[in-house]
Amino acid sequence: MYVSNFQPGAVTFARRVFFWAGVYGLIVLLPQYFMEQRIGIDYPPAITHPEHFYGFIGLAVAWQLAFLAISRNPMRLRPMMLVAVVEKYSFAIPTAVLLYTGRAPWALAPLAAIDATLGVLFLVSYWRCREPR
Repeated sequence: MYVSNFQPGAVTFARRVFFWAGVYGLIVLLPQYFMEQRIGIDYPPAITHPEHFYGFIGLAVAWQLAFLAISRNPMRLRPMMLVAVVEKYSFAIPTAVLLYTGRAPWALAPLAAIDATLGVLFLVSYWRCREPR
């Protein structure tokens, strides 16, 4: 008897997770293109290498577009889900360390927690979308 490992609703779950992750990311990131001076005032010192700042924002925005692409076809883009987990934890883990050592403002804690949660949801999506054996 053949038993399928594919879970009903797995694709819908992955679509929703990646879609809302992409939307959330764009909402959070796009305004930062206009906040360079404000960030320097609120969290001194001023940004001294704007190319790094804008490069980071641009790269992060590109990842949000990748999340939206994954949401369109989670089964075909399933391998990218693991790379998306790396994207989420490449912010969450260093931010946690920086917070613990007093080198980052605590205002970043909720953002890091959201990224860590999304990383878990990405892993769940990857696991649930596995092919039947």
